[in-house]
Amino acid sequence: MAQAAAALGINKLRLTGGEPLLRSGLPHLVGMLSQIEGINDIALTTNGVLLRQYAAPLREAGLRRVNVSLDTLKRERFHQITRHDKLGDVLDGIETAKEVGLDPVKVNMVVMRGINDDEVLDFACLTLKEGWHVRLIEPMPFSSCGATLQFVPISEIQKRLLSLGALEPCLPSLGNGPAKYFRFPGAKGTVGFITPLSEHFCFNCNRLRLTVDGKLRPCLLSDEEVDLKSPLRRGALPEDLKGLIQQAVAQKPERHHLSEGIFPKGRAMCQVGG
Repeated sequence: MAQAAAALGINKLRLTGGEPLLRSGLPHLVGMLSQIEGINDIALTTNGVLLRQYAAPLREAGLRRVNVSLDTLKRERFHQITRHDKLGDVLDGIETAKEVGLDPVKVNMVVMRGINDDEVLDFACLTLKEGWHVRLIEPMPFSSCGATLQFVPISEIQKRLLSLGALEPCLPSLGNGPAKYFRFPGAKGTVGFITPLSEHFCFNCNRLRLTVDGKLRPCLLSDEEVDLKSPLRRGALPEDLKGLIQQAVAQKPERHHLSEGIFPKGRAMCQVGG
C-alpha cells in the first residue's frame, strides 16, 4: 500500500496506533518503509512509555521524528488519565529520542477544561527552559457525548500564555501539519496550536488514514472508507491499488461538521487510530 501511495506522489508516512511501539518488529517495518522510492519522511506518534528502549533502533532504521502524547506533567494526574504510573518512562523516552536525533520531538497536549488546563503554563515554560516543542490541541468530540464540556478554545489558551511574554510566529522546523507555530523571545523550543474546532483547517488537509483492518479513510471525522485489504488479498495489482487511493482522495469532504452536531458513527477514535 505504501509503495502504491509513493508512486502517486505521497512522500510522508506516519505510524500511529493504538500504541505502535507494541508492534513486534517495528524497526524492521520502518526499515522496509524507508527503502521505498519516493518516501522521504517517516514519523511516529506514541505514548512514549517504550520510547527510551526503541528510539535508537528506530532512528537507525530510518525514522526521522516522533510525536509524544503527554497530557500532564503531574504523576498522580498522569496515573488518573492513563491508568498506569509511567510518567518517568515517558519523560526519559523524550530525552532519549532527542539524544539519538529524532528531531524535532513534538509533545502533544490535549487541553481539557477541569482536567489539565491548569498546566498550560507549565508545558509552555518547557519551551523556554528545555527547548521542548509543545503542541496544545483542542479536544475533538467524536460523539454527541464527547469532549464538548472539556473544550478550551485556543484563543483562551493564548491569553493565558501572555504572562510568559509575547508569542512570535515562526515556521515549523520540519513537517507541514495542522499546527500554527510560535516562539517566546529567546526560546529554543516552540509552541504549536492545533484548532480542529475553533479554526478548522480542513481546507489544507492532504492526509489519508489507513486503518488497522485495511480501510483507507479520506477524513478522520467522516465514516467514508475505501477498502484496500480485500482487493489486496485477492491479488490486486499496483495499478488497482493506485486507483483505489485516488478514489479515496476524490472522496475527501470539504470539511467536518462537528460544530453542527454531526459526528462519525461507524468507529470510535481508538478503532480508527490516533
